[in-house]
Amino acid sequence: MYLPIKCESLRYLIYYCNFLSAFESFSANVMPSSTEDIKYSAKYEDDTYVYRHVILPEDLAKKLPITHLMTETEWRNIGIQMSTGWKHYMRHGPEPHIVPFRRLKSDDDE
Repeated sequence: MYLPIKCESLRYLIYYCNFLSAFESFSANVMPSSTEDIKYSAKYEDDTYVYRHVILPEDLAKKLPITHLMTETEWRNIGIQMSTGWKHYMRHGPEPHIVPFRRLKSDDDE
């Protein structure tokens, strides 16, 4: 009489362990590298914009979209951390792991 309950509990435990194992391998492949691996350039500017570029580790660079420039939500989701107002404005073809950003100059920049 108790055997089905024990078997059911065992099945649940096996299912749960398999789920955790699958999740760990999935998150290892999907979750971004440590944000410590992301490098930020110093800011540089012209008359209109302030620029900076971000250097991503190779595993993150492979996940960048190639069909469009990233929105702020997209670049934040991969782990890039900068103040608001920065725009991903071009793709650097020869070095796709370098992500250029710019924002309009403000009075604070001068």
